[in-house]
Amino acid sequence: MIRHVDVRTRGRGLHEITSELQAIVSAGEVHEGLCTVMIRHTSASLTIQENADPSAARDLEDWLDRLVPESDPHFTHTAEGPDDMPSHIKSALTATTLSVPIVDGRLALGTWQGVYVWEHRRKGSLRRCVVHVAP
Repeated sequence: MIRHVDVRTRGRGLHEITSELQAIVSAGEVHEGLCTVMIRHTSASLTIQENADPSAARDLEDWLDRLVPESDPHFTHTAEGPDDMPSHIKSALTATTLSVPIVDGRLALGTWQGVYVWEHRRKGSLRRCVVHVAP
């Protein structure tokens, strides 16, 4: 079964989609299998991360901004602004596809884990994820 999850991001940061993915898994009535998610963009990514304490997401965002700063004078791909090339690099360094096992009809995530779209651009955007659920 293939479905889509559309996420309207509010700008940089992590936007949780765990409940949307679980709803797709539940609708598919797959007891055991695999849920694969792919984001169809080159300036956003996917991650499985802590969903209990928002400071974890802020620390990740701050760390990645320090690793790939907008002020790098070597970047030439800046047609869409100073965050253009940094967002592509951040996407390349993280993941654009995730696979999560399905056990007993549920995503087999840990207690404090959630699945997130990680927006790397300053302004929000509509992001589309393709979700494949298979037994």
